[in-house]
Amino acid sequence: MEMMYKRFLETEKTGPNGELIDFKWKKLESFNFAYDVVDVIAKETPDKRALLWVNDKGEKRNITFSELSEKSDALAAFLMSKGIKKGDKIMLVMKRHYEYWYSYLALHKIGAVGIPATSQLLAKDYIYRFELADVAGIIATGDGQVAEYIDEAESHYHPILKILNKTKRTGWYNFQSAIDSAPKFIKPAPDELPKPDDTMLLYFTSGTTGMPKMVMHDFMYPLGLTPMALYWHKVVPGGLHITVAETGWAKAAWGKMYGAWMADCAFFVYDHDRFHAADLLDVITKYKVTTFCAPPTIYRFMIQEDLTKYDFSHLTHASIAGEALNPEVFNRFYKATGLKPMEGYGQTELVLVASTLFYMEPKPGSMGKAVPYLPLDIVDDDGNTVDNGVNGEIVLRCTPSDKQYGIFKGYYKDEEMTNSVWQNGMYHTGDIAWRDEDGYLWFVSRKDDVIKSSGYRIGPFEVESVLMEHPAVVECAVTGAPDPVRGQVVKATVVLAKGYEPTEELKKDIQNYVKTHTAPYKYPRIVDFVDSLPKTISSKIRRVEIRESDKAKSYSD
Repeated sequence: MEMMYKRFLETEKTGPNGELIDFKWKKLESFNFAYDVVDVIAKETPDKRALLWVNDKGEKRNITFSELSEKSDALAAFLMSKGIKKGDKIMLVMKRHYEYWYSYLALHKIGAVGIPATSQLLAKDYIYRFELADVAGIIATGDGQVAEYIDEAESHYHPILKILNKTKRTGWYNFQSAIDSAPKFIKPAPDELPKPDDTMLLYFTSGTTGMPKMVMHDFMYPLGLTPMALYWHKVVPGGLHITVAETGWAKAAWGKMYGAWMADCAFFVYDHDRFHAADLLDVITKYKVTTFCAPPTIYRFMIQEDLTKYDFSHLTHASIAGEALNPEVFNRFYKATGLKPMEGYGQTELVLVASTLFYMEPKPGSMGKAVPYLPLDIVDDDGNTVDNGVNGEIVLRCTPSDKQYGIFKGYYKDEEMTNSVWQNGMYHTGDIAWRDEDGYLWFVSRKDDVIKSSGYRIGPFEVESVLMEHPAVVECAVTGAPDPVRGQVVKATVVLAKGYEPTEELKKDIQNYVKTHTAPYKYPRIVDFVDSLPKTISSKIRRVEIRESDKAKSYSD
């Protein structure tokens, strides 16, 4: 059977070394991933593996496309019997449980809007989301205090449909019982099915600079995610791909759903309560995972382990996204495994828009080049393309009416915010970067993260990259701290590696290292040792939280 994505493809042009030249989808009048991909594969090859799920308690499940199709049908039927219909908004708080994939597909079949969410939310977070998104129901894990927080939030909202996996609780339907008791599934009539531009997913952004925004993606979104599985994740037909992400993150759609199935590859899911790098390495090698993707944080902790103990011979490709990759992390992982992590860049609002695709030679620290099928540019404040080597904002030269697959529709209930990022025929990312003479893009910072000190403009990532070379540093965040003379000074918030203690001597050693490995004016005049860095639910460092905390402090050299 040919790879599923080719059935929807108009053009795929590649060069002699496999380099991507052009990639275009057919003009489709309709598309529903659950019906047009999962159900079709289930009918043609019912025993084909879709998912290998294992957890940290030793449990394991091989899930076929036939099972995905049948379970999602049953859950869709149950939801419809309880009044859930097209356009209703259902939150999914499922961590990495395999029931998440049944739920996701069931909502697609109804045309309901899925709202993935992390299990780390508190009651106040649920109240915020319930009210803003007009939530009609929730499907949640029975782990920890999740159900308690949801019940508390519901008491401040109004009654909603609640389904809980793994356990029973008053006021909730049990997930397995719901599936077992569901009526026969009847596919909605054609005029009741969602249209291609109807909202399929509603993401709450991870909020690095403020309260989360609601990002709307339509039913064509899976097509926009497929090229990354082919050319960035470089999934192997018949293989196993793992993307390390909780299902509440947009990154889960990037690497735990859609693309690999379109490219004839199954997903590997490691379901765990607490992250331990050694445990992740154990299961990757034990189950012969073929392709791997994770945020920099995961790589940072992996390289703290003795990687010589693991057999990586089955692993063919590694990729990385979430934040810019420090070259030191790249070099240590490559030395230990022989694999070069291929960096990629995108946003919750977008898909992969810049990347080191599989046939490219990576430049450690660069996000790669603009993908050939999206109109990325780097511009100045007037919207003009900047020269090579000049900092500018990353934009896409398109509008919502251009219908670029995978590009968001807008922010739900926030026309002002939507208009603020779509201006002058461009989508503005708010990220600053520069392009080198080979077309590689180099991340500088978020617009709000640039440090202005004594007339200098300092991008935090360059300083962080030097800090990461120091053997004592396992993680760091560079920010601007208030200073009455310089306006701001460079501050480094540092998490120490195993075996190091926070001392004045170590602080001076770190400062001197930066002074001698980059322009001296960029060295951190303040070094703050911490046990952990503030992060979003998707593991991005919240520099804004550090800056806000520093406003109330007074520093001196």
